[in-house]
Formats: sequence, structure tokens, C-alpha cells
Amino acid sequence: MHRSSNKTALILFSVVLSLTAGCAKQAVNSHFAPIAKNTSAEADPLELVIINRKSQTIQPVFPKPEVTPIEFKTVWERMISLYKISEVNNKQVDQEYQWFLDNPDYLNRIQERAEPYLYNILEEIEAKDLPGELALLPVIESAFLPHAYSRMSAAGLWQFIPSTGRHFGLKQNWWYDGRHDVFASTQAATQFLENLGNSFTGDWLLALASYNCGKGRINRAIQKNRRQNKPTDFWSLHLPRETRNYVPRLLAIAKIFANAERLNIPLRNIPNQPAFTTIDVGSQLNLPKAAEMAEMSLDDFFKYNAGFKRWHTGPDGPHRLLVPIEKVDIFKQKLALLPKNDRVKWLRHKIKSGENLSLLAKKYRTSVQSIRAINRLASNRIRAGRLLLVSIESNNYPKHPLASIAKKLAKGRKFYIVKKGDTFWDISRKFSVNSKKLASWNNLSLRSILQPGQKLVIKNI
Repeated sequence: MHRSSNKTALILFSVVLSLTAGCAKQAVNSHFAPIAKNTSAEADPLELVIINRKSQTIQPVFPKPEVTPIEFKTVWERMISLYKISEVNNKQVDQEYQWFLDNPDYLNRIQERAEPYLYNILEEIEAKDLPGELALLPVIESAFLPHAYSRMSAAGLWQFIPSTGRHFGLKQNWWYDGRHDVFASTQAATQFLENLGNSFTGDWLLALASYNCGKGRINRAIQKNRRQNKPTDFWSLHLPRETRNYVPRLLAIAKIFANAERLNIPLRNIPNQPAFTTIDVGSQLNLPKAAEMAEMSLDDFFKYNAGFKRWHTGPDGPHRLLVPIEKVDIFKQKLALLPKNDRVKWLRHKIKSGENLSLLAKKYRTSVQSIRAINRLASNRIRAGRLLLVSIESNNYPKHPLASIAKKLAKGRKFYIVKKGDTFWDISRKFSVNSKKLASWNNLSLRSILQPGQKLVIKNI
């Protein structure tokens, strides 16, 4: 019996050693093998297992290896580590690549604009196991301007049209537009991209193309090629010119950042740390007052909180504000000391005979929509003798708060006189702007024929 038991133990021990060796070999060959702390480097191999003679089971005596996560100093290192799309070299990508190289000032601008948002974007990218290249999609969509708005009614960093925004839970009303909300829209955009990636079974070029021109358009192009026995990859499909440029442009900018050191392109030192946190203030709050409590300028405050269209958060919310990490403590301290009645200044107006909402809106320098929203009126009908609440704070400017930024940008406008042979492509490259945006600024389409002597508006984005 004793001899048999020893033999069994020896066999089991051999099996364990072989399995351990096999696992170790796999870990070495794996591209993403975790780094484990070696807690038993000098232990005798025979002491690594104990054989329970009654049950003949093997029990490890060393603790489970701890996996050390890879720590990245900058968002750029982290982003590039998440790249998944195979590099493509062709004429279209090369053209876009060269344009970025020829416009280093543009690369500097988009880095500066991206700084507050990139960490949060990468958090969502990594959580959904998406390619790191997609973190750069706002470069193509909006030049990382959260208040960007297109002629086709697309809005925000990720350029959601209203219907798609609502489909992905982005609230849109008189007070607030979630498409401009950099936190909410990033969650929605990455969910949208995840859905597209699944729809095209991980073909990210097709997924990107569908983000630009619609999944239905891509599917129809694929079906057409199948009927003609043609390849169905992105490069073989007949697609709109904008989409044919869109995908190579993203591949090019991703390639630029991956090779920045070799290309001598300076990267902003953006730490791989959150730039902001979310704070729920619980109820309506005057936003200029919030900016004051955070010790921020209005322009800077609304770069983080671009979703709010008025000077207050809406009656039904959201009341979530994005506050830079370095401002959180002072903001919370001042918010805790702010009397509830000082969050928003209200006036009670008793309706007189003959008054209507338009007259009241003009009198208090606000809007009909604001009065209706605050008082939850289903229509414009009001009755004499009843009381209405009217905000008397900052309503002399009931437009989008980011209009001040838009005015500053408008001051930087330039004009260009079209020369013979000029194309949108040539002019957009000359001024480091997107050709689609160039056309929209001038109420034109990319198919419009440019005439010599024609005057074009060039905005400094």
C-alpha cells in the first residue's frame, strides 16, 4: 500500500509540474501576459505542493500571484497601448498623414483642446474593450470642440444628430443638450461604437464608416458588392466621398500620434489621471455662480459643462456638474455654505388682466420657454390673478452660454478669394481646416463648383 501511494503521489506531482510548465510557457508567449510577483523563486519545487493521501488532491501552499497592472504616465502612452486597428498604407491614408505633418499648429491645438477630456474618453474606451484609435475620433468630428455644431444639426465632441442622440439616452430640451455634455456624450458615443463593432464583427473600418454615413448605407454597399462578386472590405465599397476620406483621416491621425517621437512632434504632457470629477448639486443652480464658486472663468467652466444651454440647470435636471479635480475642494466648500434661496433668484409675478407670456418674457428679459418650463405650463395660456415664478438672474442673455466663445472664434475669421483650379481639398489644407466644415461655413456642399473670384469664409477653429 505504501509503495502504491508513493507511486500515485509521484505521478500526480509529475502532472502538476508539466501543467505548471505548460502554463508558464503560454504566459511567456502571450502578448498581453500579466507580470506576476515571484513569491517562491528560491523554494524547493518539491515543497510547492502537499499531497493529501486520503483524497489524493493537490493543494498549493504558495499564494496566488498578484498581477501588477501596467502604469502609464501619460494618456498618449495609454491610448497607443490600446490600438487594435491594423496599420494601412495606401494613397488615401498617406495624403491625410502628410496633411497633419504639414500642419503642426493644428496638432498642437487639438492636443490642447483634448486635454480635459482624453482621460475620461480612454476610461470608456478601455471599459468597452474598443480600439484606442477611437479616442481620436473627436479630432475628425469636432476638432475636440464640445460646443461644435454642424449644418446637419450634429452637435458636440462626437457630433450626434438629434435622433441618434435620443436613441442613446442623450436628453435634449430647452435647458440642456446632452450631445454637448462631454461626459454623457462620451458614454453614448462609445456605446454606439461598441454596437457598430459588433454589427460588423470587429471590422473597425466598416464600423467607422457606418458611424459617419450610417449602418444602412454601409450594408447596402456590401450587398451590392456581393451581388457583383466583389470584395466587401471598406476599400472596395462605393461610398460617399466624405466617408472615403473619413476613415483614412482617422487612421492617419492615429499613426501620427503613434510615431510622434520619431516624427519630432511634441506631445503635451497630459497625465494619465482624471482631469475632472462629477458633482451632483441636487437642484437648480445658477451656473455663473457655480463658476464663481469653482474659481473659474465662465468660458472655462462651460468647456467642462457645455451641455447646459441656459444660465441655470433645468428644473428637472440634470444637476450634474463637471468640476476640474484641482477645483473640487473649494467648490464643495462654497456649495455647502450657499443658502438654498441663493441657488437661483426668483421673482413672484401676479398675473394681471391682459398680460401674456410674451409680454412677461420681454418685461423680465427672459423667454416664454423659460417661464413655461419653470412653472410647468402645458401651453401659453395664463390666467389673471395667478402667480408665476420668473428667474431674475442672468436672464438678460437667454442664449447658449457658449455663444461668447463662438463670438471670440468669429473674430478670428478670414476670407479667401478662390483662384482658378482651387478645390475644397486645396483650400482646406491651406488653412488647416476640415473641407466639410469649410463648405458648411459658406452654405455650400462638397459637390459645389467653386468659381474664380468667389469669396469664402475661413473660421479659425
